Amino acid sequence: MYDLPPDLPRLRTLEQQLTIWLGHIRKAIAAAEQREAEQQRGAERRSAVPDWIVELGIGQGAPSIEVHAGGCHAAGKRRRAIDRDQARRLIADGSGRARTVSRMSSSG
Repeated sequence: MYDLPPDLPRLRTLEQQLTIWLGHIRKAIAAAEQREAEQQRGAERRSAVPDWIVELGIGQGAPSIEVHAGGCHAAGKRRRAIDRDQARRLIADGSGRARTVSRMSSSG
């Protein structure tokens, strides 16, 4: 059948060792499940990149400075997400200028 020792003391020793290994395996499984759960929570909490953002001036009530595409690397830290219509309005009325690296495409 299996290549196991025939006597009880050695079988008990094997049982004890395997029980210890099973404990190690279960701890490793629990740690892996926790890592996966944390990664999933992180992905859920991570906000989606907005389509458009407006870079805001310094101070409360300060005018907007520039309009950027959502993933633009040149956007400053003072910013908020806006939709496409708001971006067009800001550019059209001169409240914010479009970044040359973030310019809206003419389609859409």
